[in-house]
Amino acid sequence: MICSISGEVPEEPALSKKSGLLFERRLIERHIAEYGKCPVTKEDLTMDDIMPVKTNKVVKPRPLQAASIPGLLGMFQNEWDALMLSNFALEQQLHTARQELSHALYQHDAACRVIARLKKERDEARTLLVQAERQIPLSTASANANSVANNGKRAAEDELGPDGKKIRPGINPATIAELTECNSLLSGQRKRRQIPPTLAPIDALERYTQISSHPLHKTNKPGILSSDIHPSKDIIATGGVDANAVLFDRASGQILCTLTGHSKKVTSVKFVPLDDLFVTGSADKTVRVWQGADDGNYSCRNVLKDHTAEVQAVTVHATNKYFVTASMDNTWCFYDLASGSCLAQVGEASAEEGYTSAAFHPDGLILGTGTSGALVKIWDVKSQSNVAKFDGHSGIVTAMSFSENGYYLATAALDGVRLWDLRKLKNFRSFAPYDPDTPTNSVEFDFSGSYLAMAGSDIRVYQVANVKAEWNLLKTFPDLSGTGKVTSVKFGGDAKYLAVGSMDRNLRIFGLPEAGDEMEESRG
Repeated sequence: MICSISGEVPEEPALSKKSGLLFERRLIERHIAEYGKCPVTKEDLTMDDIMPVKTNKVVKPRPLQAASIPGLLGMFQNEWDALMLSNFALEQQLHTARQELSHALYQHDAACRVIARLKKERDEARTLLVQAERQIPLSTASANANSVANNGKRAAEDELGPDGKKIRPGINPATIAELTECNSLLSGQRKRRQIPPTLAPIDALERYTQISSHPLHKTNKPGILSSDIHPSKDIIATGGVDANAVLFDRASGQILCTLTGHSKKVTSVKFVPLDDLFVTGSADKTVRVWQGADDGNYSCRNVLKDHTAEVQAVTVHATNKYFVTASMDNTWCFYDLASGSCLAQVGEASAEEGYTSAAFHPDGLILGTGTSGALVKIWDVKSQSNVAKFDGHSGIVTAMSFSENGYYLATAALDGVRLWDLRKLKNFRSFAPYDPDTPTNSVEFDFSGSYLAMAGSDIRVYQVANVKAEWNLLKTFPDLSGTGKVTSVKFGGDAKYLAVGSMDRNLRIFGLPEAGDEMEESRG
């Protein structure tokens, strides 16, 4: 009796009821446990199908070959030959596997090269298409611009290109020259600029506390979503869930005016110091340009309806003549403030991803945008081309801020704040101030580039350092609104105070207590 697996005489023979084959019991048990099938017939087999065979316990006879030394040598020689043949077969299989792997890797590399070439050709075709659209004679666009109504409805909106998109005149060479000149001027000034002696020192900032709180928005729809501070006046603007924008005079503690007109929440507000203008963006898909009057009131000058989804961000160019809006329709628009016309609309309409934040670089030729897909994109304003992408965030990119020296970009998202070196296009530091479920809603450099503030469930202020040095946490301010969600933080002039908005109706001012005594008395 010979085992069907080992070819040897079994010590504990066992018989298959299905096939009638004989096995060594321990070998067939292991094979059934691993495969559940007969090793010879490949039929399903269980231990219930195995029947032990009873034999007399006798001493197994010695094989005839092992009865003499020549026989033993012959056995060893046969085993050696079998081992060499098996080793040779394994080497051949290994060589074949290596050839197949090399061929597969070559095919993968060739496929990657083809994909890269196709992407490059696609991008070149898109660029040529955009250039062709801009070369359309501007006579029609000029005639349409002359018929602009005060409510912002432009006749050019009715002109559609062959692809169904609205025809935009584009950023003309004169505008590009103006942007370039502004860039050269500001770059030269920035290199010579020193930190002002009037800047609030670190020891003063560490003693900041809440000095006033002002209810600016409606009680039935509380929540401040955005804020901005006038660069030369002590006026703070806020945009609220109640669809209103409020202008507040910090010195007197009085509301200057409340701007109504939007039908949904105001998501972004920006001052334009030139000609006393003010811009608001809203979830009602519109942007409004407001004109200030001598009596302090503002009237709506333009209503811009170029977006098809919520407007999430407004950012004003350093010339104070142009501004950009970013929307959840995955496009951003470049506007001329004087005419209220959209010169360029960049991006592809998408229902899955959109822009959630935007900011101009201090020198004006670079635009940063954040998306709902956790991506940060850097754009060349002159060509409206995407020149860099930063990934690594998780969740919506809620806010961004360029440092005044032009070297750093701070972006905020669900996972905290990341700092990017614009010279090397890489992330050099990350802050995760809150738990994974608490997003950072706002991030802001002060004008001197000395401090960085971020806000989520509280407000934190860091001392700005360089790429290699540590950015020290100077002060943590609690969220006194009780909502657990701080939505905006802005530095006042020379960082002498912080303006903080939360999901209640109050604007809170943090500064030195001495500076707040007179204000509290005037409010009382």
